[in-house]
Parts: sequence; C-alpha cells; structure tokens
Amino acid sequence: MTHSVSSVRSVDLRVEPVDKVLDRVERALQTRLDPGIVVRKRRSVGARTDRGTWVRVERRSLDKITDQGWNGTESAARLEGVTQPAWRGCVVWRDADEPVMWRADETDLLPGTPIGTAVLAEEPMLSEEWWRAFGDSLDALARNTTRRVATPDTVTITQELVSESIRGVFPKVIDTTVERWVPTHADLNWANMSAPTLSLFDWEDWGNAPRGLDSATLWAASLAVPALADRIRRERRHDFESRDGKLMTLFVCAKILGPDAHPQDPRIEPARHRARQVISELQAD
Repeated sequence: MTHSVSSVRSVDLRVEPVDKVLDRVERALQTRLDPGIVVRKRRSVGARTDRGTWVRVERRSLDKITDQGWNGTESAARLEGVTQPAWRGCVVWRDADEPVMWRADETDLLPGTPIGTAVLAEEPMLSEEWWRAFGDSLDALARNTTRRVATPDTVTITQELVSESIRGVFPKVIDTTVERWVPTHADLNWANMSAPTLSLFDWEDWGNAPRGLDSATLWAASLAVPALADRIRRERRHDFESRDGKLMTLFVCAKILGPDAHPQDPRIEPARHRARQVISELQAD
C-alpha cells in the first residue's frame, strides 16, 4: 500500500504502542532493552540496554527529513569540546505501512540524570562547576563548524522564518537581519541536560542557527523561575547582549506570546516584559 507524505498520522509516542518497534531495535543492535527503564516522549522513546548503554528511538515523517538527513546524534559525535554521551551506532528503517522512518541511536549512559522537564517550575540545584561546564560547552559548540542547518521543533531555521516569527508578534521590529550563524544544539532545555555532572544530549536538531538561540531557548524554558532565568542571562551575557541574541530573545518570546499561547502559561508576563525591553534596545542601537 502506498501513502502520500501528507497522509502521515500525528502520533504521540507517550501513548502509541511501541513494543514491535523496540523488538526490532533489540534484534538489530543485538541487545536487550530494560522494560523498567523506558522514557517516553512525544517524538521519541529511550531505554537502557543490558550492556550499560542508552538507546533513543525516534519516529519522523518523510517530509521532516531534509536533504541533510536526520543523523544529528551521529554527526554531533565529531564536535570538539562539547560534553555529550559518546555515540556507539544506529539502525534506521522505513516503516512498511506509513510514510515515516524510524531511527535508533545507541550512546553511552548519561553521567547524571536529566535535570527536569523541558520547562521548569522550580529551580534545580546546580553547582558552580556545572555552570562552568555548561558555559564551556556552549562556547565550544559555537567554535565548531558544520554545514548542517538547525531544525528547532523539526522546522529548518532560516532568515525568513526568523523574520516572520518576530514580525508576526512584534510588528514594530523592522530589521530582523541575522548577522552571525553558529553551530547550535537547537533544542536546549532542561530535559536535555544532566546533573550533577553536565552532559548535553538529544542532538537530532543541531546545526547552524543565529547566535544566541540556545541561550534564549533555555532562558524561555526558565521564565517561570525568575532567579533561574536571571542566572542564564548572566551566564550567557555575551549572547544576550549581542544583536543576534536580542533577535533570538524575541524569536523565543514570539513562541510564548503568539496565537497558540496558553493563557495560563506563567511565562507570558515575563516574556512580554522582556520583549518590550529588547525592542527598545534594538530601536536605540
């Protein structure tokens, strides 16, 4: 049976049956997955193996797999100076019944545990050593080079996307031209970093993006905890004070304040307040 790409089902792997998928991964990677340690997210499922590694399985529709492929975790293995789990291998296959592909990447285990959910409601206890390692990894990431283009939320980031996103919510911002594009994780949130020892993981969307996207994304995920959001702004001051960093602040604020905003989101007011400040700063430059 053939399917058009547009007919792909919207699937949430937190509730979708995945036993057959995990069985196939076990056979291909010649390992056993621990059913007691399975982490289910909307787009991926992760599990510990019997050889002390971690396997992350992702489902992606064909129209979300661009010319650069979707080997983010594999290609991130060559990044220098970035703290991340070592990549071991993978298996990829096309679904026989739907226009989607599956990919399972095997990596070393994290040196700690994920800090929290993507958006935090309370401040995590992080050491000064953790913050230093965090800053060092983000700085090192920006010094690397790649031809990949970041795909935050699986959408390829372009100048056009940046401009449309910002102007759609903040029409007073006229010049949205990005000056510097650098390698970026592109999904930097509290569910994708570990503590007490830092490690950055879930690299499927990484690639070049405007400077400051990672810092702004993490800041936006922290706005419900003002002290944490302020700490990120201090730690990544050089990102936030740059013109591109200000644009990325508006880019992430636009997602919080846009037409799909949830009226009960505690981040709305701090995002609106900061956006007004940034717009004033850009107009004054």
